[in-house]
Amino acid sequence: MKEKIHPTYHADAKVVCACGHSFTTGATKKMIRVEVCSNCHPMFTGEQRIVDTAGRVERFKRRYKKKEQGQAETS
Repeated sequence: MKEKIHPTYHADAKVVCACGHSFTTGATKKMIRVEVCSNCHPMFTGEQRIVDTAGRVERFKRRYKKKEQGQAETS
């Protein structure tokens, strides 16, 4: 193994989430900031939060609703 080419490994790296939750892990950076963690991610919490960007979610729901209505009329 070559010397002086590998990054420094920190066994006590701190991970801080935007929700305020923090934990330690091993990493090559001493401090890691994340937006979503297992404490606030919808998959783990069972809570559905939709971040709407310029009405895209509403537009999708309207299109999907029209599609369902169209299939119901043809049946």
